[in-house]
Amino acid sequence: MWLQALKCPLVHPLRSAASLCHGACVELESDTEAVAHEGFKLGCISCKRRGEVRARASVNWFFKASDETEFSHLYSYEETEEIIDPRFYGRLGWKGSNNTRDLQDGSITIHNVTFNDTGTYMCIFSRVLIYPNYNFQTNSTKSFFLNVMPRRTRGLASIVSEVTMYMSIIGLQFWLLVEMIYCYRKIAAAGEEALRESEAEYLAIASESKDNCASGQVAE
Repeated sequence: MWLQALKCPLVHPLRSAASLCHGACVELESDTEAVAHEGFKLGCISCKRRGEVRARASVNWFFKASDETEFSHLYSYEETEEIIDPRFYGRLGWKGSNNTRDLQDGSITIHNVTFNDTGTYMCIFSRVLIYPNYNFQTNSTKSFFLNVMPRRTRGLASIVSEVTMYMSIIGLQFWLLVEMIYCYRKIAAAGEEALRESEAEYLAIASESKDNCASGQVAE
């Protein structure tokens, strides 16, 4: 995964204390498991390394079924989309960058996925960087294998995460129970100690009063 750093052109402090920052672009990998009869997004992101340079780009998708040896041209997008492979007529839609010729997201969606859609997908970004005195052509290629499942399955990471969450909750509840027992015993011990002190003080006062009474009778 490549992360394009935030570009923050410095502004002179006498003009402004703020700076202007452009958003980041992250090249995420596409999901690789689709569910039959549902929609699925084929992800393809190619970040432009020089955000300040004007550019235009086109995206072409290719498909090779699991029983095929060569890629066939699947889809093309440059301002307008074109579905080329007859197997996907009426089932593809653009999900990438909109309202710009400087494409960075070339994702598309397959509607009503079938088991025949299992295979390798390849996305090719063709980008032209426009400099004042010349143009520079660059290409970026991404590919992945898509597996079509009859039903949605939970990944191992999801299961481990859920088990860890429940174990953490149980551990926290046990720790709270131990703390409650400890605090109860501490309060009970403090109460018994205070009761013993009060009893001893009461006995001492009673004894002193008795001695005073006895002394008074002797004096008389």
